[in-house]
Amino acid sequence: MKVLVADDDPIMRLFLSRVLAASGYEVVTAANGLEAEKLLQSKNGPKLAIVDWVMPGMDGIELCSRVRSRRDCPYVYLLLVTSKNAQQEVLKGLEAGADDYLTKPVQVAELQARLRIGKRIIDLQQQLIEACEATQFKASHDSLTSLWNRSAILSLLENHFAKAQREDTDVTVLMIDVDHFKDVNDTYGHVQGDIVLCEVARRMRSALRPYDLLGRYGGEEFLVIAPECSLHDGGAVGERIRHAISDTPVDLDGAPLIVTVSVGVATGRKLSLEVESQLLQSADMALYKAKQSGRNCVKMAETSSILTDFSRPRCVPEQRTLKLYNPSEYSDVRVT
Repeated sequence: MKVLVADDDPIMRLFLSRVLAASGYEVVTAANGLEAEKLLQSKNGPKLAIVDWVMPGMDGIELCSRVRSRRDCPYVYLLLVTSKNAQQEVLKGLEAGADDYLTKPVQVAELQARLRIGKRIIDLQQQLIEACEATQFKASHDSLTSLWNRSAILSLLENHFAKAQREDTDVTVLMIDVDHFKDVNDTYGHVQGDIVLCEVARRMRSALRPYDLLGRYGGEEFLVIAPECSLHDGGAVGERIRHAISDTPVDLDGAPLIVTVSVGVATGRKLSLEVESQLLQSADMALYKAKQSGRNCVKMAETSSILTDFSRPRCVPEQRTLKLYNPSEYSDVRVT
């Protein structure tokens, strides 16, 4: 663990540095309070700090107060070193934000014991942060694919609509459905079906721009948000996704399986919340057209269609028998 030693006395800095290094700590030093504050605010800065009370530029009391006033950085455990041992002075240091204190001359055993206390506090804080992050991740991500879940991706879509209204830019959505996924589950089982979904999700991520958003919309259906992307460019994104999935069979315990997707694309500009739902419906209708056209293709909605109230016709699934990958047969598969 990294520890900051802030003291204007070079002999004391050297003494503390050697003691800490011998105990396995990584040591950084500062000769005054201003240097110490800069080090504590730096990326990956120390989480433990031994601070002298009296320093030029900024003393230990002011440094503790400044560190505690910040809310945008992880907690720093502050150990104040002082020659003042009057109760009133000690209380002043603790009220300024110090977690603990040492009086001079510093005893090595006491220093090590108090640092171990600080390390436990920092470790507990890190565990709490990780637990909170894990809880937030579970609340917003799909447990199988680790993509955004339905509620999260729709919330992100709403945010992008608000941004598009402010900046007068396009918002493109792609609705993607894995073709004949029920047959995969029925033929290979749900465990292998989950493997297919995870692989499809991985390949889709690889085909998107870094700032595009991908979520599991439900079952074998996925939703992509492509900000500042025209309808034509959205179609190109759909083609990249389609090829990323269909060009290489998915390996199911040595059995290569051809997996394809159907994609519906819709775009809108300066959208209201009412049109937001119509845009999703428009992408869904384009997806339906892709399925009606034989699947494994991309269909784009007409620009005017996002203002239309659609009534989706009932889609009757076609009968299909899954087969294993055969290179000679695969070369004849029609790709639209």
